[in-house]
Amino acid sequence: MSTAVIELTEVTRRYAAGPPALSEVSLTVRAGEAVAVLGPSGSGKSTLLNLIAGLDRPDAGTVAVDGVRVDRLKEAGAARYRREKIGMVFQFFNLLDDLTVAENVVLAARLAGTGRREARRRAAELLGSLGIDRHADAYPARLSGGERQRVAVARALMNRPPLLLADEPTGALDSASGDDVGRLLRELNAEGQTLLLVTHDDALARSCTGRTVRLADGRVADAGTAGAGIAGVRAAGAGDSPGAAGAAGSAGAAGSAGVTGTSGATGTSGSSGSSGSSGAEALR
Repeated sequence: MSTAVIELTEVTRRYAAGPPALSEVSLTVRAGEAVAVLGPSGSGKSTLLNLIAGLDRPDAGTVAVDGVRVDRLKEAGAARYRREKIGMVFQFFNLLDDLTVAENVVLAARLAGTGRREARRRAAELLGSLGIDRHADAYPARLSGGERQRVAVARALMNRPPLLLADEPTGALDSASGDDVGRLLRELNAEGQTLLLVTHDDALARSCTGRTVRLADGRVADAGTAGAGIAGVRAAGAGDSPGAAGAAGSAGAAGSAGVTGTSGATGTSGSSGSSGSSGAEALR
């Protein structure tokens, strides 16, 4: 049996008011699996994503990703964990508008300590494999939504993370671009990338993943199989809190690169900076 990349055990998360956002949730995702977490707003999926990404801590239980006890990490350790262990893809891309496509992608590796030459080589490789190398010197505003999401995926994969987290990756796209991103996620999983997809889109979940965990009214309503991919997730749990939604999506312009963003709450912080100026410094 393959190694567990995600291992949540009896995780509970409470906020100041209302019922627990999550209650005694256990979830295992193994290497090479593609798993979807489905549910409407307020169902618990954002809290689950935040805990896995190290953006929040449980009140009880353990969260481990690729052997790292995420629930024990302090701020600096959590930022390092996000740079090394996960790639994050967001609904609204979170690209730095005053950096080129190539610079946005390179930034993730530079913040992780990769040398300039190797970072550029890896970025060129990813942009080529994702079919957007012709846009390497363009700025994000010049690209379509689907193309910008491909740039975001390239950035998320720069440091070869064991886990790719995709939070509503097609939510801001038209249907054609959404289908294109869905195909890309399937291809990545077919090549062995472990994927956790958080979405309210049943069709996307069926087409991209091997199993779904469906959250509704604070509980796991269904954990049945979906379309493609490899099955193997077990889950049980409850709800979301009014303040939980959107924290992971607020990781800011650098996404999983490790820069704190400005939209929303907590980002995938590693170094502070809310504009492209901090990103440009890291590229020098």
